[in-house]
Amino acid sequence: MHPTPSQTVGPFYGYALPFPGGADVAPSGHPGAVTVHGNVLDGSGAPVPDALLEFWQDAPEGASGSMRRDPASGGFLGRDGVTFTGFARVATDAAGHFALRTLPPARTPYLAVVVFARGLLHHLHTRVYLPHLPGAEDDPLLARLPPDRRATLLAVPERDGVFRFDVHLQGSHETVFLAFD
Repeated sequence: MHPTPSQTVGPFYGYALPFPGGADVAPSGHPGAVTVHGNVLDGSGAPVPDALLEFWQDAPEGASGSMRRDPASGGFLGRDGVTFTGFARVATDAAGHFALRTLPPARTPYLAVVVFARGLLHHLHTRVYLPHLPGAEDDPLLARLPPDRRATLLAVPERDGVFRFDVHLQGSHETVFLAFD
């Protein structure tokens, strides 16, 4: 019996999982698109050049999107460039940086994030709260956190439509990670 990826130290995902256009959830040229970018950093603040982030969200009109499948084979066809999918898979570059272009979700003030990185035996779940969205200030998860921990989940507006969100895997600025039972 061979060990599975969660039983061994990876990364295993770098070759096949990223796909062309994986960071482009919003259709090209959409006027409501926002960019979320940042770095994935280890406990000493060094960039993690081989991390992979998955973003999940609902659509702006509240309906969930999906990736297109071939009706005959069920295989992955990718995005059609118009339909909102609600899913992104983004690899960090050599400097540990990532960037995502999406549309603000309708039902939640956040994007759900799953982080895969070297040295992690299991992926990590977190959220990116977009502070300009309704409900961000009143979210029950944020309300339970002390202000310094809450700040690790809030994207920082840089300019109109551009937000910065860094993921700190460990250390004094460690991002809040969620546990699901």
